[in-house]
Amino acid sequence: MTTFQNPPAPQASAPAPGPGRLGRYTSGVAAVVGMELRQRLRSRGWYIMLAIWFGLIWLVTALTWISWKAQYSYNFDPGFGRVGPGPLIFEAVLAFVLLFGLLVAPAFSANAISGDRSAGTLAIMQVTLLRPGQLLWGKFLASWIAALAFLVVSVPFLVFGIAQGGLGVGYILVALLMLAIELGVVCALGVGISALAYRPLFSIVVTYLTVAALAFGTLIAFGLGMMLSNGTVQANQTYYKGMEMYQGELDPEVEGSGEEMYPAPPAPKNITDENAEYACFGPLVEQPSPRSERVAWMLAMNPFVVVADAIPYPDRPDDGRDYYPTGVFETMSQGARYAQAGPEATYPCANGKVATVHLEQNMPLWPLGLGLQLLVAAGILALGWRALRTPAGRLPKGTRVA
Repeated sequence: MTTFQNPPAPQASAPAPGPGRLGRYTSGVAAVVGMELRQRLRSRGWYIMLAIWFGLIWLVTALTWISWKAQYSYNFDPGFGRVGPGPLIFEAVLAFVLLFGLLVAPAFSANAISGDRSAGTLAIMQVTLLRPGQLLWGKFLASWIAALAFLVVSVPFLVFGIAQGGLGVGYILVALLMLAIELGVVCALGVGISALAYRPLFSIVVTYLTVAALAFGTLIAFGLGMMLSNGTVQANQTYYKGMEMYQGELDPEVEGSGEEMYPAPPAPKNITDENAEYACFGPLVEQPSPRSERVAWMLAMNPFVVVADAIPYPDRPDDGRDYYPTGVFETMSQGARYAQAGPEATYPCANGKVATVHLEQNMPLWPLGLGLQLLVAAGILALGWRALRTPAGRLPKGTRVA
């Protein structure tokens, strides 16, 4: 007799381990980023703005090229065309991208959360499993990616400037990195202010005012600070080579004769630097000079100073003589380093030494400025995270929930 045995019961397999806490958090952030980017890509205005941006940068590059050609044809200096139009084109495009990037980035971030709050869709997302931090990070990353698209469009023109000669590959790499970081700082400010504001128009206006404070307010604050930071420096007299007149006491023989001339001093005998434009002589006395190093941190927060000071420039002679900046950004970088160094390193004959013309990047100023920018952006984002927590204790009158 044949017996049938029941097949063994299948053993229950262990459930697959789910994503960890960090994986669940990042998946929520990715969901918000994907939703925001899909909404932007479905908009026709997004592609129109990119096309306009491409056309404007092309126009700037073409006009810069034409102006350099015109100057080259009328310039009789044989060293004028030695470098080529590369630095001029590169800095023109770089300045244009940074300036208008600071204007475009708030448009993608300043309405990110306040617009959803006004439309009543923010409350719908808040009742899901999404946390306030996920909403905040998702909105920030989406706006940053949208702003970086405009930077990517400008890359061919920056590469074109590099290809014209006179610049190294490090120029474009560092410049693109710093531009991307500055756009990220502006987007973080916009998203944080958007989370704090309950009206879209108010968040947009405040974001643009904050960007203006960084770009122009820092210059005004630095100038006012220079007026208030008066001080002194120990320095002696300067003797400029080829000088015929000397700002000293009047010669008694010509005093009152209508020819009030100043006698030139004899050339100092202890000129140690033949390449210097002047020499130092006489006793050390206190000279009035503003202490720029006390307020240099205000200038460091400027986005243009951060980008300009971070770019690696060509090596200069060790003595720092016969130095001329290659462009506007290097001039801004040198101006910031002069402010950071103070009168001891820049005042003529300070402590009896001839001041160097070119200041090396031994202690660059841009890390301080970028650190202060990130600190301000992190503080505003923290306040925005607090405003997104639910349940909300109190809402302004007339605020739409859903």
